[in-house]
Amino acid sequence: MDNIKRSRNLAVMQQHEVIDTSSSLYSGTYSDYDDRWDLKKFKKQLEMHVIRCDNTEMEFDIISIDPSIVNAFRRILLSEVPSMAIEKVFMYNNTSVIPDEVLAHRLGLIPLKADPRKFEYRQEGDLHGTEQDTLEFELKVRCSWNPDKSAESTDPDELYINHKVYSTHLKWIPIGTQGHLFRASDVGPTVGDVSRLLTPTEKKGVLINKLRPGQELDMKLHAVKGIGKDHAKFSPVATAFYRLLPDIQLTRSVEGELAEKLQKCFSPGVITLVEKNGKKVAKVHDARYDSCSRNVLRHEDLADCVQLGRVKDHFIFTIESLGAMPPDALFRESIRVLKGKCRKFLAEINRGYGDA
Repeated sequence: MDNIKRSRNLAVMQQHEVIDTSSSLYSGTYSDYDDRWDLKKFKKQLEMHVIRCDNTEMEFDIISIDPSIVNAFRRILLSEVPSMAIEKVFMYNNTSVIPDEVLAHRLGLIPLKADPRKFEYRQEGDLHGTEQDTLEFELKVRCSWNPDKSAESTDPDELYINHKVYSTHLKWIPIGTQGHLFRASDVGPTVGDVSRLLTPTEKKGVLINKLRPGQELDMKLHAVKGIGKDHAKFSPVATAFYRLLPDIQLTRSVEGELAEKLQKCFSPGVITLVEKNGKKVAKVHDARYDSCSRNVLRHEDLADCVQLGRVKDHFIFTIESLGAMPPDALFRESIRVLKGKCRKFLAEINRGYGDA
């Protein structure tokens, strides 16, 4: 029974291939093994553990769940959880070297901190928007010579004023009662990585354009609510991905120089060396950090020392938010979207049975 359980839950990594990769979490895969799906059993076995979480990044484990569900969360996070992004750009003046279309595209890719849950979707064909579905920004920048410049200087930062246009130059223009509901810091562009101390350059935000004396930008921008399936700029995450938990088993004792060699075959922190009877003995410290390179299998004197695998129902999930919402809130939103899809699917099934 233990061998069946190990084969069922573990994808075995060999030197040139990975075996037992298919999911077997359904009834009838193994004879004389009760693997029928049961809701109470599923609730009891399902586990989630948050490893680390801050304002922009979260890593957590999901255990005892089918990979199709985990992949559904990943795909929903990327393409179906809404966010706010610049959609309409009204150009009044652009004398920079960047064409209007390219500049509008760059502006659309600037991540905004606006919480999409507080806004409605904008009606198709509406060019003006309302306070319920639109955020309006203004970008007015003109480059000029620095009157205090040194005659010998060749540094653009000393020669020109406002020659670099950053996302911090965007000015929020409240529509209707938005000024009472939000602060400029609540709806403006995200600036740098909020989880660490910002450098002076990062505090300025995203570089949009570079100007020279006499060149200027004058435009109005509308940010609306959308999803990544329509355009990547609406995706609320920098990335969302998962990997299977590595499994490393030592089949025999590895000592001395061979233990040190074994340790170098894995990522730092995976194998540790302990003193035993005056010798260094290899021990698996934390397989979680292994990159699964399988370098150890290239060495004939070490290949038979280890068994490598990946746990098929233990997922290490990572979410990197762009800053509009914290990653844990994004994951909760992905659950809400998936629940809505399930309800719709069940309603269609029930309606089909009713028609029959």
